[in-house]
Amino acid sequence: MPTEAVIIDVVRTPSGRGKPGGELSDIHPADLLAGVLAELVHRNGVDPALVDDVIGGCVTQAGEQAGNITRTAVLSAGFPESVPAVTIDRQCGSSQQAAAFAAQGVIAGAYDIAIACGVESMSRAPMGSSAGGASLGGELLHSRYPEGLVNQGVAAELIAERWGIARDELDAFAAESHRRAAQAAASGAFDGELVPVPTPDSGSVEADETIRPGTTAEKLATLAPSFRTDALATRFPQLDWRITPGNSSPLTDGASAALIMSADAAKRLGLTPRARFHSFAVAGSDPLFMLTGILPATRKLLDRSGVKLDDIQAYEVNEAFAPVPLLWQREFGADAARLNPRGGAIALGHALGSSGTRLLGTLLNELEAVGGRFGLQTMCEGGGTANATLIELL
Repeated sequence: MPTEAVIIDVVRTPSGRGKPGGELSDIHPADLLAGVLAELVHRNGVDPALVDDVIGGCVTQAGEQAGNITRTAVLSAGFPESVPAVTIDRQCGSSQQAAAFAAQGVIAGAYDIAIACGVESMSRAPMGSSAGGASLGGELLHSRYPEGLVNQGVAAELIAERWGIARDELDAFAAESHRRAAQAAASGAFDGELVPVPTPDSGSVEADETIRPGTTAEKLATLAPSFRTDALATRFPQLDWRITPGNSSPLTDGASAALIMSADAAKRLGLTPRARFHSFAVAGSDPLFMLTGILPATRKLLDRSGVKLDDIQAYEVNEAFAPVPLLWQREFGADAARLNPRGGAIALGHALGSSGTRLLGTLLNELEAVGGRFGLQTMCEGGGTANATLIELL
């Protein structure tokens, strides 16, 4: 009988604004991640020496986030030196992929206990800085895409235009994300997943800084587009430029971690599994549109799992930009009430390497709150890939 990979716990830092002056911007990213790692094993009474591997996601692996930051965080957390660690990059889905790798390692019998995690300090390691101004592709890529690829914001514009998602719909969705997140925060819905972060001034960050209660679609309608340039407007004359800071996820600092193990290991340690990993999928898509991989990844996941979308009680579709979850909802005819019911990255932030395990924790807590059985998580990623994961509550 195959080994089951179960989820014991998921924790995260609050989301800090990812720019100088943000509440977490004075914290080294290795320390952000170390804090959630230490809390994860402490609150579950797990000896960290038993952890077979720590798999961490991080996108901008430069500066303070270079040199296998996951290993740096493991040592900073006080784990035994015998505990290994690795840092991976699947762009925005890095820590979702870390969770998949950890669970698949358990299922394969390679691990008894693993931690999947992620970190991104966008205030200290700005997005794109790892390239150092260099081109990320050579002549072979240019010959395949002679007009050149575009950044994710322009990809979001192309999606909104092709699928006819109007600016007012984008802004209304963004405002609703903030409303749901603010309501969840006020009700204490995030309390079980949040780990306070001590600050150098002897204070503590205990709540998400990125949620803006009182946000309205009318206020968001006044914001100017973020990604229009004269050159891009010439190349894409069909675009009317609908993507703004208000209907995009903000630059974010944060870290998160999930404790994953075999069902046998959980029994041996006297721990109660909260959910199990049911199915996984990953897919590629057109790198110009880039963010549409969530569609084939979700289809592949549903086909593999045999579970129908209507049988899934909560969907976490990362809100990198508002067109992404709206496109997903349209394509699958999904129930809007089940889509990011506690708000999404537009309100809760998108600390790139950390977002996958952040979504996993929010999804797990929502399933427990509503008494659901299945939860689906999917993440669009730079370069045109996407992850999808199905978990089942136990």
